[in-house]
Amino acid sequence: MFAANEALARAGVTVLERGWLSANNIVVRGSGPTALIDSGYYIHAPQTVTLVEQALSGRSLDFLLNTHLHSDHCGGNALLQSHFTTCQTLIPPGMADAVAVWDEDALTYRPTGQVCPRFSFDGVLHPGESIRLGDHQWEIHGAKGHDPHSVVFFEPASRVLVSADAMWQNGFGVVFPELDGMEAFGEVGETLDAIESLKPLVVVPGHGSVFEDVAPALARARSRLEMFANSPEKHLRHALKVLIKFRLMEWQHIGRTALLAWAQQTPYLVRHMPEGQNNQSLWLDEVLSQLETSKALKLEGDRVLNA
Repeated sequence: MFAANEALARAGVTVLERGWLSANNIVVRGSGPTALIDSGYYIHAPQTVTLVEQALSGRSLDFLLNTHLHSDHCGGNALLQSHFTTCQTLIPPGMADAVAVWDEDALTYRPTGQVCPRFSFDGVLHPGESIRLGDHQWEIHGAKGHDPHSVVFFEPASRVLVSADAMWQNGFGVVFPELDGMEAFGEVGETLDAIESLKPLVVVPGHGSVFEDVAPALARARSRLEMFANSPEKHLRHALKVLIKFRLMEWQHIGRTALLAWAQQTPYLVRHMPEGQNNQSLWLDEVLSQLETSKALKLEGDRVLNA
């Protein structure tokens, strides 16, 4: 990791690795504007404020940037805006109108059964343009697939890429447009090609550790993409499990009856559940059993516990 740490230092980047409930927070400092890229999930927002303050070492926050507007990447926006009152919030294009009127369906918070406190924004991040952060100009690139409006950030001098959920060390995020019946696996492939063309030395993913082995990561992502494209039902099952696991990480434990009630109010889940209360209960039991087999959770009688 020496090369990665050296590249991050040249780019003025501090990575606050947060796990899977909150996306990683990326702090950029230097002689120019300070910035935070992605603010995590709302439940961790007070901790995020503290961590960002420590990383800024007494400086103010000039920019709050979001790679995309899924709740685990922008859930801390509202609290950060109230704390760093002079910072400007910039979001990807395409969802500005939805944020302005706070359309929780268009923003996917209601369909996913997730929470995001309302926030405002000051401008948008246009792919093809660049923005001065710290000592460098960071390129803004479109990254469709996981989210049709997502962007990634690339600093050419250090070759540091902030990839968000477009690419992780072992894959990429759920391709949400596919859950809405829109073809987007091809866009995932195009984004992976675009990342490869940038020739990044270091990748800061939306979740997980910073990594340098970019070529093997691209190969793993493409293999996973091919599997999902050839068997969309595998992607669908994976996506539904991810939605349940995500909320369980927030709750830590919940009764099966309460979990079923939540699932029945979550459009992305109920859309793929059978009709009838008993059938839906059996469906959920099967999904939970599969998650337990993969060690993503534990079942203890009527209780569902995060693993």
